[in-house]
Amino acid sequence: MFALSEVSSLSETQTTFKILKPWWDVFMEYLVFVMLMVSIFAGTLMISKDQVVCLPQDYDTPTNASAPTPGPQNETSVAPKVAPTQAPAQGGRPTNLDYQQYIYISHVCYQKAIPWYSRYSAYVILIHSILLMVSSNFWFKYPKTSSKIEHFISILGKCFESPWTSKALSETACEESETCAAMERLMFSSMPSKSRGANVFEQGYGRLSKDLGAGTPLWAMASMSQLARASCAAAAAPPSPVDNPVTSGPPSMTILDKKDGEQAKALFEKVRKFRMHTEDGDLVYKIYVGQTLFKVLKFLLILGYMSTFVESITFEHVCRPHIRNLTGYSEFFCTHNMAFMLRKLLITYMALVCLYGLTGIYTLFWIFCRSLKEYSFEKLREESGFSDVPDVKNDFAFLLHMVDQYDQLYSKRFAVFLSEVSENKLLEENLNHEWSFDKLRQHVCRNVQGKLELQLFMLSGIPKAIFEMTDLEVLKLELIPEAKLPAKISQMSSLREIYLYHCPAKVEPIAFSFLRDHLKVLHVKFTDIDEIPSWIYSLRGLEQLYLSGNLNSENNKVIALDSLRELKHLKVLHLKSNITKVPSGLVEVASHLTELSIQNDGAKLLVFSNLKKAGNLTELELLHCQLEHIPHAIFSLSNLQKLDLKGNAICTIEEIVSLQHLRRMTCLKLWHNSIVSVPPAIALVRNLEYLTLSHNCLTSVPVALFTLKKLRHLDLGSNLIVGLPKEVGELDMLNYFSISNNKLEMVPPELFQHCSKLKTLSLADNCLTAIPPEVGLLLQITYLDLQGNSLESLPVELAGCVMLKKAGFLVEDELFNTLPSDVRENFLETDYSSPVWTGISPRASLLPSALCPVWQI
Repeated sequence: MFALSEVSSLSETQTTFKILKPWWDVFMEYLVFVMLMVSIFAGTLMISKDQVVCLPQDYDTPTNASAPTPGPQNETSVAPKVAPTQAPAQGGRPTNLDYQQYIYISHVCYQKAIPWYSRYSAYVILIHSILLMVSSNFWFKYPKTSSKIEHFISILGKCFESPWTSKALSETACEESETCAAMERLMFSSMPSKSRGANVFEQGYGRLSKDLGAGTPLWAMASMSQLARASCAAAAAPPSPVDNPVTSGPPSMTILDKKDGEQAKALFEKVRKFRMHTEDGDLVYKIYVGQTLFKVLKFLLILGYMSTFVESITFEHVCRPHIRNLTGYSEFFCTHNMAFMLRKLLITYMALVCLYGLTGIYTLFWIFCRSLKEYSFEKLREESGFSDVPDVKNDFAFLLHMVDQYDQLYSKRFAVFLSEVSENKLLEENLNHEWSFDKLRQHVCRNVQGKLELQLFMLSGIPKAIFEMTDLEVLKLELIPEAKLPAKISQMSSLREIYLYHCPAKVEPIAFSFLRDHLKVLHVKFTDIDEIPSWIYSLRGLEQLYLSGNLNSENNKVIALDSLRELKHLKVLHLKSNITKVPSGLVEVASHLTELSIQNDGAKLLVFSNLKKAGNLTELELLHCQLEHIPHAIFSLSNLQKLDLKGNAICTIEEIVSLQHLRRMTCLKLWHNSIVSVPPAIALVRNLEYLTLSHNCLTSVPVALFTLKKLRHLDLGSNLIVGLPKEVGELDMLNYFSISNNKLEMVPPELFQHCSKLKTLSLADNCLTAIPPEVGLLLQITYLDLQGNSLESLPVELAGCVMLKKAGFLVEDELFNTLPSDVRENFLETDYSSPVWTGISPRASLLPSALCPVWQI
């Protein structure tokens, strides 16, 4: 009746979905199987055995045996004649029936006399059994639920078999226990030995998990963990080296290989997506509840009608087939051969159905008395180190409840892949495997300051091997959201500077103690205020702090920084943001702050009251703050030496007269503004050595500017200047002068006659038609830019510039070829190995020296 392929498929289904079948489903399936066998057995008996046996039961004797026996009106057949010689004394009655007539009567009476439930009961219970069997596995076959279930079982099996839960997890737990032990020895060394014995279990369990390996069942590991907990009572006294399970055992277990790590990483992603897919609905739960209700209702239906019919199944039946004209008899006595066996089988079937129904009622009770749409890992969070395992809901929760009925260890192992802590540990393992010490060493280089520097970009964490680089001085961490600085950072004795670009790094207590005393320079770039690690405000040894990010909300409400009062040694503060007032936290470090830089990215800075309290400032930068004039708060900074107001909206600088009170002012940068004129009061700032007025709207330069005898650097580039006065020659200390990208038509000879200390001169992109021959008096010049002019020739006196070589002489090739050959040869004798020129762009000197550290060298 059933093909072997169907039975094989049924067996495979049972094996595949067994973890989602609680004991009641398994029990009900066995009951259905027995019901099915009962129905098959009953049907087989009914087919193989004779159905009924009928004998005539008509006792009326006819008066004339040879005459036709009157019968019903609808009977057209005539009864056969009976021999007249039969003697009544012999008894009985001749039937004139042969074997075929009895068979015919039996068939007719089987249909007329036997009730339908006696004839078809075997087939009815077979149909009932098939329906119950189908309804038991309907949620496994329904398309919208079977896909989720198959996916869940596939992921669950991989989670249970993953080496991550038995190898890497044990190792990371052991490492955590070692870290905790180190912290306890450092912070609680005075505690009694009894309180310090808590870590023995952690170390022992890590060793235990390692020894068991990946193939050990989780129940065995749980049993062993209980044994290990029992041994913690002996940890009151420090263990001897022989008894210590950590020191006397084999070395730490091998970390996951690359293949296992990648598979576990992919498994985390599958679990995350499956959770999102199943938590948005409860279709699986509804289908299971529906099929359970169907089974209970089916049980009530079967029990209702079958309990009535089973009592009506009898062995004896009277049959009146209305065929007297054929047989001579109108009534037959029939017996149903299977009545006794059929009744016993139906009673057995009813007993099985009752067990089935009671189990179904228990299932409904379990479903509706428990919240199956929510699953809590609270107990697991208490027992394990994964305190972040989230509770789940809807179909995901229901599937986990069903798995718990099979074995709770499945859900516990599944929970490992729901934990972000576990995922981070896995990523850390993969990271440490990929970024070995040798690979990290290949990325170490020396920066501009000559310090050993390592930059890590977009990693899942910080490799452990980095903490073995004791000579590393600068560490750059960029776009590492899960960065964590462990206690091992204290081994990096040379580390003094850290970059945290979109990297809200967390630190352990021991690591913080090290950074608090050793870190000198910190760069933090953030998008949101939450990306600024809170521990940076407690670095009492910090000397330089660079913050870059958004400190202004959409409604222009300033987002305040935390208190800076703990930064007792802070000297330099750079803030690149979009604030509207100088931070109030500046007051707390104003007494010892020497350098302040605020780059405002175009937002208008309005309030400067807090700036007055920074009396020890020597350098101040207010860049891109939309300033329209020089803030008056600056004039109270008596120690100020350098002032940079780049990229503002300053048109006039009449307030420059107040700078005369700043006796130490040596550097003034007013570049990238809209200044149209320089007032003669600039002559009062007598100590100026560095003046930058490039990228403005100047059309002329006042003579008073050239009375600043101490001026060594003057940049007037990118203006509208037409001519220079001859008083420019009074700047005899000048060694850098740029007036490129103007409308200059001639250069006063006094510039070359008296400014003999010039080393850099840029006259590019002007309207010059000739260069005075006095240019040959610049004996110290090393850089001369004459490009972009209307020159027709170059003076041969350039040969007197003995320090000028072709690498520092920027001019068109056509003009250069107009020089005599001997002069050209002198220019071509260039020392290309000089560090001054190696890798420097010809236009590098056009930038301020502050932006060209190589040029300064």
